[in-house]
Amino acid sequence: MTTSQPVEIRISAPGKVILHGEHAVVYGKAAIAATLNLRSHLTLKTRLDSMIQLELPDVNINEEFSVAALQEGLQSIDCGSVHDPIPASEEVISLIKKFAGIDIENNETRMLAIVAFLFIYYGIFKEKRELPAISVYIKSDLPVGAGLGSSAAFSVSLAAAILQFAGYIDSIKEAEGASTWSTSDKRKINNWAFLGEKVIHGRPSGIDNSISTYGGALRMQNGEITQLDKMPTLSVLLVNTKVPRSTMTLVAGVRQKYNLYPDVMEPIINAVEAITKRTEDLFKFSADTMSPDDVKTLGDLIDLNQNLLNAMGVGHPTLDRIVAAAKKHGFYSKLTGAGGGGCAFVLIPPDTSDSHLQYFNQDLNDQGFDVRWKTTVGGQGVLREL
Repeated sequence: MTTSQPVEIRISAPGKVILHGEHAVVYGKAAIAATLNLRSHLTLKTRLDSMIQLELPDVNINEEFSVAALQEGLQSIDCGSVHDPIPASEEVISLIKKFAGIDIENNETRMLAIVAFLFIYYGIFKEKRELPAISVYIKSDLPVGAGLGSSAAFSVSLAAAILQFAGYIDSIKEAEGASTWSTSDKRKINNWAFLGEKVIHGRPSGIDNSISTYGGALRMQNGEITQLDKMPTLSVLLVNTKVPRSTMTLVAGVRQKYNLYPDVMEPIINAVEAITKRTEDLFKFSADTMSPDDVKTLGDLIDLNQNLLNAMGVGHPTLDRIVAAAKKHGFYSKLTGAGGGGCAFVLIPPDTSDSHLQYFNQDLNDQGFDVRWKTTVGGQGVLREL
């Protein structure tokens, strides 16, 4: 593909916080997620040579590939069609790893991000007469591997940028320096982003890429997404344990327990879904700002869910320390995402004083935790920055 004029496309996509339902959603149960006002920022530019480049400074990735070599090396892979893509098989992933010089057994997230990039790039452009020479640069506000949807924001922003550049979607101009897409175009973005997530995480639920694509808050069950029309404003504090973990490994660990002890694990997963439903009902009947009684109910549900996640085996001693510190200060906390480390969120009641929050922050900092973000949940999904 050749272009007469240089092209630059800038995309941003948000991270997410799963309020309730992580892991249970993999088993067909409901989950509620909402966007965070922390985003990944992508810049796609055309190049004058015949190379493609992926630069991810957050994970120390800067790779270049020859367009001609890529065309020859990946011509046998099956991605389906642009409008009906299919997941990368193990054979396809192995072939792309071999092409990229990645060891077949290497399943590091940062390495799999390269595989996802090449799969999405080639899958979208393969029907064109010529593969384009482009550079893709992605910098994120989100910590990597912390349960806040950094890989989904990567996959969503990448799919949106490449589909836009290839002419398969067309952004609709909006105010405030950004544009978005129609629902049908967002569906295309989400479909390709989900395939990227599958490359990186194996068997993800799809909730991370969905919330990053559509924004706001949503309920997801059995792959069906329902936007939540009402959700009160929630302030949260995000705490990074700084303990790395693999979503793929944690999901597989829960699956192993489920297969070994289905009579034990099924009631736990059902209880998580009951918490999700109670929370959704609470949101429906709440005003923009929750009453003290509603906050107490939501906090109790957060505590209960954290205990159930520990029973699934996805907790971690560092998360237990955050939860204990939150309780000492009168707050409620649970892990978000896959667990095993990563991030926790702490619900901050509306009447919390700045001095109280500062005292809590200092307590966490003294214990070695990374407390960088106090933010609200709910906001816009993927955007094209103008």
